[in-house]
Amino acid sequence: MAMWNPWRGCRRYSEGCKYCYIHKGDIKRNIKTDEIIKTKDFYKPIEKFKNGNYKIKSGTVYLCFSTDFLIEDADKWRRECWDIIKERSDLSFLFLTKRIDRFLKCIPKDWGEGYENVTVCCTVENQETADYRLSIFKELPIKHKCITAQPLIEKIDISKYLKGVEHVVVGGESDNNARPLNYQWVLDIREQCIKEKVNFEFRQCGTYFIKDGRGYKLQTKDLTSQARKANINYYIK
Repeated sequence: MAMWNPWRGCRRYSEGCKYCYIHKGDIKRNIKTDEIIKTKDFYKPIEKFKNGNYKIKSGTVYLCFSTDFLIEDADKWRRECWDIIKERSDLSFLFLTKRIDRFLKCIPKDWGEGYENVTVCCTVENQETADYRLSIFKELPIKHKCITAQPLIEKIDISKYLKGVEHVVVGGESDNNARPLNYQWVLDIREQCIKEKVNFEFRQCGTYFIKDGRGYKLQTKDLTSQARKANINYYIK
């Protein structure tokens, strides 16, 4: 699994950003998160060894996981990123965004119905953001669509937005002040995905987790393993 962060820095955008791990980590390192800067890894996907081979082998590249690929401050750099993505057609690039309403302003001229090697994940955290962002998302020309409901902070219905979506990821919030994740909310989304034949993944529990009416506090290191133990992931065969 390769990571590519051509820029770093972000700004809180909605309720899901309240306890963002990027901001918490930057505070510890005395870094100003709201300063968006180009990184030394900008050309990472097209860097080559002396023999001419690309350093990153064919596979999936997670793009801008410490920022937002569609953030306004990066408009001046994004066109060159698209050129890199187009050059590395052997790589599958995946990015998450809360700024899906900016998508059409940020795509290259030859985007058409989408690049085959790009997956766009629209993130939502509550019903308000789901209705706003996903109503836009469902109309966009994107070959591979994913919905990420993480952190999920309330029960949501996304059933009417699942057509054309390949994958849905659900997860809770990790922080001492985190808002609780109710397991029933996870199961509700799972049922919506099964009904519409969309892949579903329970990515992580929340620090505060409610199941069968009982509340639990989990350690951060156990959030993903506990989600896996639930064994509720659903994949289309």
